[in-house]
Amino acid sequence: MLTRKQHELLLLIHNRIKDTGVSPSFDEMKTALQLASKSGVHRLITALEERGFIRRLAHRARALEVIKLPESAAASMDQPLDQDADLGANVVRANFKRSHDDHAAEASVDIPLLGRIAAGVPIAAIQHETDRLAFPADMVRGGDHFALEVNGDSMIEAGILDGDIVLIRRGQSADSGEIVVALVDDEEATLKRLRKKGGSIALEAANPAYETRIFGPDRVKVQGKLVGLIRRYH
Repeated sequence: MLTRKQHELLLLIHNRIKDTGVSPSFDEMKTALQLASKSGVHRLITALEERGFIRRLAHRARALEVIKLPESAAASMDQPLDQDADLGANVVRANFKRSHDDHAAEASVDIPLLGRIAAGVPIAAIQHETDRLAFPADMVRGGDHFALEVNGDSMIEAGILDGDIVLIRRGQSADSGEIVVALVDDEEATLKRLRKKGGSIALEAANPAYETRIFGPDRVKVQGKLVGLIRRYH
């Protein structure tokens, strides 16, 4: 059974191909379904593909093929769809209920991935966007954010593993005890727990195999603090 948003997208793709011979672009799908980002479209297309309703055609741009239609939606699928029409009206008549998956597709925010971070990584390595990742909107509250891939095991006892994606809220200050991206001597960036000790700044690893590094306050600049984490299972 399809969710409401999956049904809406299948309806849009079917009618656009029937009318023009070409499937809608991701931007058009995002706008028509009122999604927050194209990553939500990606998830819906993947779900439809996994359920056998559509197929992606290799080596062709904007190439989607509708393989089958839900029996309950076949009649509405044959009706032309106005690009500017309220898609929800068709679906309500089919009695589709809004599901948790629909909310998840909408409630996401694309965040730039700026590379990999480890102890002593050059700051240049995390200054350029390499990808964009979808994070739940409730993880991204206020301020500017970026993501980094963790390289190494220096923070394993804080639950941060090699290969994890950490979400960082940009900022130049942090409380003692918070995990931050710190810039040392304007040259190297590291993900560590910050401790303020008198007039000094300590950057603590969460792994006894790594030593705590202590610096004068003028040598450490906070770039942002950890607010979330995503783990990929392969």
